[in-house]
Amino acid sequence: MECQLRLESTEKIQISRQQLDRDEKRISELKRLFIKIYEDNASGRLNDERFDMLSQSYEAEQKKLEAEVITLRQEIEVQERQNENMEKFIQKAHKYVGIKELDPYALRELVQAIYVDAPDKSSGKRRQHIHIKYDGLGFIPLEELMKEETA
Repeated sequence: MECQLRLESTEKIQISRQQLDRDEKRISELKRLFIKIYEDNASGRLNDERFDMLSQSYEAEQKKLEAEVITLRQEIEVQERQNENMEKFIQKAHKYVGIKELDPYALRELVQAIYVDAPDKSSGKRRQHIHIKYDGLGFIPLEELMKEETA
């Protein structure tokens, strides 16, 4: 589970950083292009109507990219923080690898919250879903945990 989470997180960070680099390069290129069309307009090689159209287009694209850059930086920061939280959780969890029974201290250290859904009797049997929010990791679907345990 640890390897899978690390791999997914690393891939997300790498993809976000690549997109961030592309967006930052395009913003620089747009700034250069805007200076060029301004100079062309000032020298008379580009009429005012064309200049207005190009400058509005460049400015709109630049604003969109700048907003995307902010979002990507935040996503990268969140992913890096999640990696740190995962490392802290794993260090805590290693203390409890050989335990036979989950004691209250271990529970408080590893689990942030436990949510129990209302019982469902539609299938004729009473079923209740439990969601565990692990400290620093958030929710991990029970199917994921069971899959790793049986493998």
